[in-house]
Amino acid sequence: MDLELRHLRVVCAIAETGSVTKAASTLGLAQPALTAQLQRIERTLGGPLFERDRRGARPTALGELVLARARVLLPAMKGLQDEAARLAGAGDAPRRYRIGGVNSPILGRLVHRLAAEQPQAQITTHASWSVDELAQLVAGARLDYALTGVCGDSTPSADYGLSWREVAVDPVMVLLPETHPLANRDEVDLADLRHEQWVAAPGDGCFGDCFAAACARSGFTPRKVYEADVRSCIDLVDAGEAVALCQATFRPVAGLVTRRLAGSPLRWRLMLGWHPESPAAPTADLVLETALVAYTDALAPHPAYLAWLLRNPAFGVRRPAPVLAAERVRSA
Repeated sequence: MDLELRHLRVVCAIAETGSVTKAASTLGLAQPALTAQLQRIERTLGGPLFERDRRGARPTALGELVLARARVLLPAMKGLQDEAARLAGAGDAPRRYRIGGVNSPILGRLVHRLAAEQPQAQITTHASWSVDELAQLVAGARLDYALTGVCGDSTPSADYGLSWREVAVDPVMVLLPETHPLANRDEVDLADLRHEQWVAAPGDGCFGDCFAAACARSGFTPRKVYEADVRSCIDLVDAGEAVALCQATFRPVAGLVTRRLAGSPLRWRLMLGWHPESPAAPTADLVLETALVAYTDALAPHPAYLAWLLRNPAFGVRRPAPVLAAERVRSA
């Protein structure tokens, strides 16, 4: 039997989990099948790779040697595959846009404008609750762009080598039923919501450390937080069971109102990311400009918020868009 990369992944999985049974579960294999595969690998390499007993599986000296080589070869092969995928897409025609989004308020408008301006373009979208997942997909050449947001002054992780540009920054607002006692105010103090129950969609957003810190600064700890999909979040607010944080460009819904939080204690920065060495990089400026126009389109149904932006230039589109993440690291 010739040794293959999949065999090295088996060896690494057993070493990382410390058990053939756990490794089988991780790899989605039956335990007897993985045991038989390990025995074939050991015969090929000329000796046992693990000492196995009730306490689990521990690498032998030969096993340590194989693991040391595998931990170099597997990442190198993954990098080769990623680079090859990016290079293979370099000559794509018609132009391709594979865009991933996390709760993006402008994804629909961005796709609409790209499709209108380039009718022959191949445009696909991918939804995820995780910025890191989208960044991994872009780094692995399975997406071209990630359109997502980060809370406050934070930036997406630089671990995936992406370039990031800010599209716009908005204050996070609160979504209330129009019958709520605070719904007649232009803005609401966060402290006035201390007795409310909250609801949030899963994934990245302002309902983590930023929200807890803002509540602490206002002198309280938030009550129960429901987790639900976006449609169910709206339903829970509409039913009067909870209030929710929302983006400033949240599309108006009958029976609900959005209100600014006094002092803008939470901010949401909309970001566009891509890999600087991918075939998508040459068109990144075009996509960024289209995203900026899409954001401006999203303001049209919100004349009061648009007027507020004119009085508060620290929010909205801020030019020039700063260089972030991977490019900042390279220039340091």
